[in-house]
Amino acid sequence: MAEGTWKSRCLSVFDYKTEKYVIAQNKKVGVLFRCIQLAVLGYIIGWVFIIKKGYQYTEDSIQSSVMTKLKGVTLTNTSANGPRLWDAVDYVFPPQGGSVFFVITNLIQTPDQKLGHCPESSKVPDARCRTDDDCNPQEAVVAGNGIKTGHCIHETGTCEIYAWCPIEKPSPPIHPILGQAENFTVYIKNSVKFSKFSFSRSNVKDTGVYLKNCTYDEINHPYCPVFRLGDIVSRAGHDFQEMAIKGGVIGFLIEWNCDLDRSYSKCIPKYSFTRLDDNSNNTSGYNFRFAKYYKNISGEEYRTLTKVFGIRFDVMVNGKAGKFNIIPTVINIGSGLALLGAGVFFCDLVLLYMMKKSTVYRARKFESVRKVKKNGTGKGDGKQIIETQKLTDVPAET
Repeated sequence: MAEGTWKSRCLSVFDYKTEKYVIAQNKKVGVLFRCIQLAVLGYIIGWVFIIKKGYQYTEDSIQSSVMTKLKGVTLTNTSANGPRLWDAVDYVFPPQGGSVFFVITNLIQTPDQKLGHCPESSKVPDARCRTDDDCNPQEAVVAGNGIKTGHCIHETGTCEIYAWCPIEKPSPPIHPILGQAENFTVYIKNSVKFSKFSFSRSNVKDTGVYLKNCTYDEINHPYCPVFRLGDIVSRAGHDFQEMAIKGGVIGFLIEWNCDLDRSYSKCIPKYSFTRLDDNSNNTSGYNFRFAKYYKNISGEEYRTLTKVFGIRFDVMVNGKAGKFNIIPTVINIGSGLALLGAGVFFCDLVLLYMMKKSTVYRARKFESVRKVKKNGTGKGDGKQIIETQKLTDVPAET
């Protein structure tokens, strides 16, 4: 008996299964099947082809170049420096006009510094002392301004250092010196290319008088590549005057999404702005230092140290282009047909295993043909007759 069972199992490997269609007059399963079909068709037509444009071949490896140019003039008058006129040469770093630029909004200047001996700042922990033994000579002050000389200055409670004296003031002004920088403008020229489609585009629509008189506005001037700095910071969700005190970083995003099946003029950029530095704690901001050196009439060297605070703007470009291609179209249509087949599979599971009369449906769905009889004695015309049982109608369910 066991031998016959194993033999039948081995021989069943060579059985061939073919589809058999059974019309089940079951309204519940029928409604479920039509709903699945409509959902799949809606997904294919609405999402894949209309929204995601699944009929297009796309390229997202965009080639881009950015050129920036700032304009604006302001006059400041401080007790330390007196009146001073600032233009783009003074407040923009670096001056090359690349995709990253820094605009000075606040500063601390320490003029007439000279190499010599002076007390270190009391805000530097490594410089605090009580006796000379706390100040090891020739040792650099950690996070400080110079080299320890070995003497402790009791008036300040800090070590004496050899450095550029006097040392820098500890904190910036509470009001930005170049607060008027929010009225400065930046011209951003962006050229992009999608090499697979040999398609090039620029965000500059008109280079005539229009550029000299326009400022970007989402409603009135959406194609103007001239942006007011205050508007950029405002669109990023921050106040320019508050940000100008300690500085920060603003991301300027240019996004190109081009449908090349449409006209050339329809490929236009979209601009968005966001703050990139963390402004949730006291370490927020952006600053750096630089110095200008000079000598007096006696040949002694001096310098003016400047610590500048400001806003760094990072211009970032991304995007993609798409154009009709038969290959992705066929692939997405084939995927949709496969999803329709998944609906049939799911409804079969419901019909054959979850319904009350599932055994009746399974009996009609699956049939095993064990033997094929030949007409006559086996030496006749060779016609084959398959004996089948007449199926009875499956009662309809509501």
